Amino acid sequence: MIFASDNWAGAAEPIVAALAEQARNGGPAYGGDALSKAVEARFCEIFEREVAVFFVGTGTAANALAIANYCRPGSIVFGHTQAHINVDEANGLEFLGGGVKVVGLDGEGGKLTPSTLLDGLAAFPERGFHHGQPVAVSLSQANELGQAYSPAEVAAVTEVA
Repeated sequence: MIFASDNWAGAAEPIVAALAEQARNGGPAYGGDALSKAVEARFCEIFEREVAVFFVGTGTAANALAIANYCRPGSIVFGHTQAHINVDEANGLEFLGGGVKVVGLDGEGGKLTPSTLLDGLAAFPERGFHHGQPVAVSLSQANELGQAYSPAEVAAVTEVA
């Protein structure tokens, strides 16, 4: 398996074979087929709640659409300066997000900390009329430098957010 961009790395042979089999079987479009329903049911199990699954062509599209769905035009999304959404997606979030801006924050090992997030928030005071307002924080897991946030680190950043 090649761990590179989903735009060029290709797919593992078992995935290609499974997709080919499903394509031969056919079925209703727009999530009405048996495979889409099975995937959605599995995600509901994993997340222990009802969820909706939307298949998109790339990880960039998934990231941009998910974040943009939460934001409004002019929103600020904090991420690490080396975060995937900040350096690897050719401004896909800004383009597909309808005016969302990614603001990179520094942090050792590619990780944000509560203090770096507080510093980022301080640059955008509430009710500021000449800049966007912070709305979201993106944590890459595992990040571009191969590091992973512990549950406690995620909780600490989440508390500040």
